[in-house]
Amino acid sequence: MSNLKTLIEQMTLEEKAGLCSGDNFWRTKVVERLGIPAINLSDGPHGLRAQGEEQDHLGVNDSKPATCFPTAAGLASSWSVERLEQLGAALGDEAQTEGLHVVLGPGANIKRSPLCGRNFEYFSEDPMLSSHLAAAHIRGTQSRGVGSSLKHFAANNQEHRRMSVDARIDERTLREIYLASFEHAVKEARPWTVMCAYNRLNGEYCSEHSRLLTDILRDEWGFEGFVVSDWGAVNERVPGLEAGMELEMPASGGERDAQIVAAVKEGRLEEAVLDRAVERLLRITFRAHDARKDSAEFDAEAHHQLARHIARDSMVLLQNDGTLPLSNEHRVAVIGEFAERPRYQGGGSSHVNATRVETLLEALRSRDASLDYTKGFEIDRDAPDQQLEQDAATAASHADVAVLCLGLPERHESEGYDRTHLNLPANQLALIEAVARVQPNTVVVLANGSPIAMPWVGQVSAILEGYLGGQAVGAALADLLYGEVSPSGKLAETFPQRLEDTPAHLNFPGEGDVVRYGEGIFVGYRHYDTLGTEPLFPFGHGLSYSRFDYANLTLSASDFDGQGSLTISCDITNSGEREASEIVQLYLSDQTQTVPVATQALRGFDRVALAPGETARVELRLTRRDFCWYDAQRGDWRLPTGTFEVRIGASSRDIRLSQTLDVQGDDVALPVIDRNTLLGDLQRREDATRVLRQHLADIADELPMLNDLMAREGGDDLMNAMGHYLPLRALVSFSGFTEARLENLLKDLKALA
Repeated sequence: MSNLKTLIEQMTLEEKAGLCSGDNFWRTKVVERLGIPAINLSDGPHGLRAQGEEQDHLGVNDSKPATCFPTAAGLASSWSVERLEQLGAALGDEAQTEGLHVVLGPGANIKRSPLCGRNFEYFSEDPMLSSHLAAAHIRGTQSRGVGSSLKHFAANNQEHRRMSVDARIDERTLREIYLASFEHAVKEARPWTVMCAYNRLNGEYCSEHSRLLTDILRDEWGFEGFVVSDWGAVNERVPGLEAGMELEMPASGGERDAQIVAAVKEGRLEEAVLDRAVERLLRITFRAHDARKDSAEFDAEAHHQLARHIARDSMVLLQNDGTLPLSNEHRVAVIGEFAERPRYQGGGSSHVNATRVETLLEALRSRDASLDYTKGFEIDRDAPDQQLEQDAATAASHADVAVLCLGLPERHESEGYDRTHLNLPANQLALIEAVARVQPNTVVVLANGSPIAMPWVGQVSAILEGYLGGQAVGAALADLLYGEVSPSGKLAETFPQRLEDTPAHLNFPGEGDVVRYGEGIFVGYRHYDTLGTEPLFPFGHGLSYSRFDYANLTLSASDFDGQGSLTISCDITNSGEREASEIVQLYLSDQTQTVPVATQALRGFDRVALAPGETARVELRLTRRDFCWYDAQRGDWRLPTGTFEVRIGASSRDIRLSQTLDVQGDDVALPVIDRNTLLGDLQRREDATRVLRQHLADIADELPMLNDLMAREGGDDLMNAMGHYLPLRALVSFSGFTEARLENLLKDLKALA
């Protein structure tokens, strides 16, 4: 620390300001005379995008070959902390080979609406799952001496007008959903950098949001790295620097460096603020160079096989009537251009130049599968083609099974714009009709980055959600279709029946530059479960070629006071005939009715691999925070008193075990005491009720609505309800209570706080 301060003292004002912006698209500036090196950054949530001289941000120009892993939408469906760490480590190894110091990713934004064009790059609709997987990704990358840049902080939940839109989110929702998706990853994995989002949050651009970047990120969560802007996200540079945004990317041609210099010289910016930013930048810069491995290399084939294993752990068997798995004895009609031109990654800035791509057709032919291939539809157009459909139907009618390779073309979902509907292209819908009409054993294999509507779900026998499965997607699909391994992925997001059922439907994408998060905390399954709306496929859903029994739920205690932790244990048995993995999900249902809450919330998970007949004892832990809600009025997490139900399930809609638990929560806090405080709110505290009785005893007969408060037997329900919602000031209006007495009452109540 002292060495950095000494170094900063030797820098000119211009040199310090210059370090706060890039030298070009992907590199920071050097200060040669002081031995300050540059650091190189690269996109990389699911594969590196290191470019040569022709640099850009949106993937227009080719990058150097790198392993393309499945995107976050698929990765999250593995629910595997181990796999995410392995992927992160592989990215770190490749980054060391390319001389990169920071990898931009992972993206931990919440999937608020399935229409968001960048959902393929985000993990989940649930903040607990998202933040734990993001933490694993970061740990893996940084274990190789390469920094991660957790993004996009915060509330970047749509692409529509993303560089100007103002996300209006109430404080409780912000804390419990949108910030919680980042919080654990920051606290536990300690990313070297955090990338601020393009959008505004409650009126302030994230790039100059001091409460977000300093009060919460640094002071509350303990972040010690530097904040980098999303590329082009800077609104006003000097306020951004003051707010805690240290590095502007890409280069600004010196324009904003000059703004910083001028602000210091004119006394509008304290030089100490600039020095603090430079110190944060230098700390990471020197850490990155100290960890540099000049002779680093990676095994491209080993990484390809890792991509294959991760992909097959991430794919979700949504539906199966027994048609899957296939065998080489089946004559299979493989239909759909995605079988030979796979969509294996998302579009935009995360576009990876894969070292090689393994298609489904290649993988099936390499295993000597009995198949015929027909194109079925053209990826590059949406209009139906009757000849292609007829050829596909003919092939399907002569086969034992038809495998339809369908999905969303890249032009339907990408960074930069949102989707407008949930449908497959018209030519694919027509193809399903034509094939299912002649072949009862029809399997649909999907390639998409976010949920789609499936009005045809009842016409097909099996559906395998492949998401965007990376460069080994073909081999992974073949492994699952032919039962080399059992499917084990489970949805990290809800698939709705229709767009109108989605939580944000009435508030997405907003009006002009304002989007109101009117659904509040009821995002994803919280919405569907609380309203009782039936999804197409629920959060946490995924089928297997085996089956699992759940038994012997035990809690380490029958009550909980918020101290320490609570251990939840149960037995999981593979009662099938195949080795398989199960994802055990722990949900907590707050039944205290203290505040409006979702019916249940995910609070833990574990992925367990079991041989046929094997039983494993799964242990999960709950801590105080898992039971809490965020009290915006007091700016703190509150533990309610009452009954909770612990639920263990195979999905959010498939709860296998449950047990109730008594919680002794925090003392009930008094509301803010003033003339408009309601009598009913004060009755939640015994001491406040005592004070009220003392002051109001002589006027009880004048106000029948005080019956409940005075603890009389019986009483009129209407009167009691009116008394509950009576503000203190109304005592003067409806009785002989005077203003002077009211002031004395307020004084005594305030003394209780």
